[in-house]
Amino acid sequence: MNHQKMYLQPGLYLVATPIGTARDITLRALDILASADVIAAEDTRSMRRLLEIHGVPLGDRKILSYHDHSGDKSRTAILGHIAAGRSVAYGSEAGTPLIADPGYHLSREVTEAGYPVTSAPGPSAVVTALSLAGLPTDAFFFAGFLPNASGARKKALTELRDIPGTLVFYESPRRVAAMLADAAEVLGATRQAAVCRELTKKFEEVRRGGLAELAASYDDAPKGEIVVLIDRAGDEARDEGDIETALETALQTMSVRDAAESVARAFGAHKRGVYQLALKLSAKQG
Repeated sequence: MNHQKMYLQPGLYLVATPIGTARDITLRALDILASADVIAAEDTRSMRRLLEIHGVPLGDRKILSYHDHSGDKSRTAILGHIAAGRSVAYGSEAGTPLIADPGYHLSREVTEAGYPVTSAPGPSAVVTALSLAGLPTDAFFFAGFLPNASGARKKALTELRDIPGTLVFYESPRRVAAMLADAAEVLGATRQAAVCRELTKKFEEVRRGGLAELAASYDDAPKGEIVVLIDRAGDEARDEGDIETALETALQTMSVRDAAESVARAFGAHKRGVYQLALKLSAKQG
C-alpha cells in the first residue's frame, strides 16, 4: 500500500491506534506514521506489528519507547528530537493517547516548550462503547479505572452517583463482577448498565441490564478488555428500598409480572430491573 508522504513540521503528533481490528486506523494516521522523522510508542512491538500490517516502511528509523513508567529521561529525549527540527509521531498500544493511556506529561511538556502538538483522531473504546451500550449519549462522564479496593471503589462511586450523564469506566475482567456488585449497592440494583467486552474484535459482546443482574451474570471472570457504562440517576431520586417495599406489598396480591409492571410504572423505573428484583423477592417469600 502506498502512503502519502507529508511534510510534518517539528512537533508532536498524537496517533490513535486500533483497539482491536487493525483496519480501524485512519489513512491520515498511516500517512503521519509513514512521514514522521521519529516514531515513539507505548508498546514498540505492537507499533512494529501495526506498521507491518499496513505496509508502512520503517526504514532506518528507530521506534522509541514511551509508556506509563517512562520518566523525565524519555521525555527529554523526545523533546530533543523536536528541538533538533524533527517530527515525532506517538501512538498508544491501543486507542487514543492520553485517554486512560500515556501521553499527558509528554504532550504538556512539548506544548510548554513552545512546539506544536496535534492529533490524528481515531479509535477510542469510550466512544465505541457509548455508541453500542443503548444508554443516553447526550452527556457522559469518563472516570477511567475505579480503585481496586472495595471500600475505595464504593467511595468513588458515591461521589459519581448524581452526575447527570452516563458514567463510563474501564475495568479489569478479574474485577468486573465485584465492581458491578459495589455499583449495585451504591447506585441501586436496578440502575441500568451495559458491559462492553472485546470491542471491534471477533468475540465482541455487549450485556445490558440492571447492575445487580449484570453482577450475577459473571460466574467466572470474562476474557478481554472491558468497558462498563452506567445510566445516570433518574430525574427524581428513587430509593431502592422504596421500590423493594412496594414490590413486597404488590406481590401479596399480584403475580410477579403484574407486580413488576405496576411498581416500575409507579416509580418510573426500568421494567427489566424491577422484574428481576421481583423474582428474587418472590422466591424469598415462597
